[in-house]
Order: sequence, then structure tokens, then C-alpha cells
Amino acid sequence: MPGFAQVLAEAEETASGRAFTVPDAWSQGRTAYGGFSTALALDEAMRSGSDLPPLRSAQIAMIAPLAGRIEASAQVLRRGRNAIWIEARLTSEKGVGLVANFVFMQAVESRLVLDAIGVPEGLILPDDAVPFFSERSPSFLRENFEARHALPDEGHVSAQECWWVRLVEREGLHPMTAMLLCGDALPPSVISMLGPTVPVSSMHWQVNVLDTEPQPHDGWWLLRSTGDFVRDGGLSESISMWGQDMRPVSTGTQSIALFG
Repeated sequence: MPGFAQVLAEAEETASGRAFTVPDAWSQGRTAYGGFSTALALDEAMRSGSDLPPLRSAQIAMIAPLAGRIEASAQVLRRGRNAIWIEARLTSEKGVGLVANFVFMQAVESRLVLDAIGVPEGLILPDDAVPFFSERSPSFLRENFEARHALPDEGHVSAQECWWVRLVEREGLHPMTAMLLCGDALPPSVISMLGPTVPVSSMHWQVNVLDTEPQPHDGWWLLRSTGDFVRDGGLSESISMWGQDMRPVSTGTQSIALFG
């Protein structure tokens, strides 16, 4: 089972970037797991710019399935006084599969400090949390992650998922890469209302990075997704993520297509 660091190490240099082979262990249905693809795009973006400040924001468009041999490329769009914008693309033989825009920005002085991101009530710490198990779990989750339920099972459906998530192989990864690799691990927030057999597909993922040096809690990241609106096959959900000492490390939104 190749960990993510091994996938990076086995990359093939190309004229425009690098080529990778998506391992079956990182697949989600007929495509690569979204966090895997996003982490590849970030790694390519970080290679394309010199003296980059910390990552502060990411916009990821998941356009088409990515499987087999894929190629990554990146270019600096703008280098401003405080921030650098880099676009990264993943393509397959069928065309563009993912486009990501990353903003890297150095810290600037601010008069305002605000933190209104509260930890979920009733949180169960990893040592006491019940492991997640499902025979229908995608291969990327079974092969690469440990997952545990972070909230009590109250026996009713809801538009929320909240897990502890930890990579099995996590040595040698950049903290931002590890965070994004884990950040898409939750199923859609309304999965308990739909059932596990309804096909779904992520379309856009927006990530706002809150901690410029994110670190997990003994490898564990806390993830919570909450469904905000569903209609006509489209789900809008909010996602929050916490790391060491329950520090918020990112927030964001995801747009998901529901086919059922």
C-alpha cells in the first residue's frame, strides 16, 4: 500500500511538471479521492514558487474523474507584495480533471483578533471514540486512514458528520499537504439522510486556512461537516477542522452533486 509520500517519491518528471499513477488504494469509485488529488496539486504548486509564505486559501474545482496516469502542472499567476497566487492542474488522457487556485500570504499586522469557531458540544476524544466501520467504505478510507466517531451516536439521522481522522502513513509530509489530504475524508454531511448507495460527486471545495503551522493531535484531525442547503441535486455544506490542542486549522465549504 503506497503512502502519499511514496506516491510523491515515485513521480516522473515531465516537460510541464510531474506525472503520477493513481494507486487503487487511493481511489474513490472511478476517480482518485479528492483529498489525494488536492494534495498532489498543492505539492506541485509549492514546487513552482520560490520562497513561498504559508498557504492561506485554496479553491478546488473537481471537474472530471482522475485515474491511472495523471499529470500535474502549476504556474504562478501573480506575485504581490504580501501574497502569491498559484494555479495547479491535474490532467489525464481525457483532459483536465482538477483545477486548484492557491493563495500563499505572509502574516500582516492586524488590529482585530476574532475566533468564533467553537469545538462541537459533546465531543469524544480519540482514545474513547468508537472506530468507524462500513463494508461500503471506499478504498482510500479503508487503506489509508483511521477514522473514529467524534460525537455520540444518538440513533437518529442528521445533516452532520463529525469524525477523528488520522493517516496511517504520515511521515515526511508537509503539514499543509497532510491537512488537505485529510480534509476531504468525511462523507457528505447528509449521508445518514440519503443512505450509502446514493451516488455523489464533489464539484467545488473552498478551504480557508486559519493556522499557518497546522499540527494534528497525535496524528488525529477533527473534522465536522454540516449540511446547509439541499435542492435539485445540489448540496451546500460547511466544513471545519481542528488540530493540536483543539486549535481550528481550517474552515470551508463544499458543493456536492447528489444523484438520488
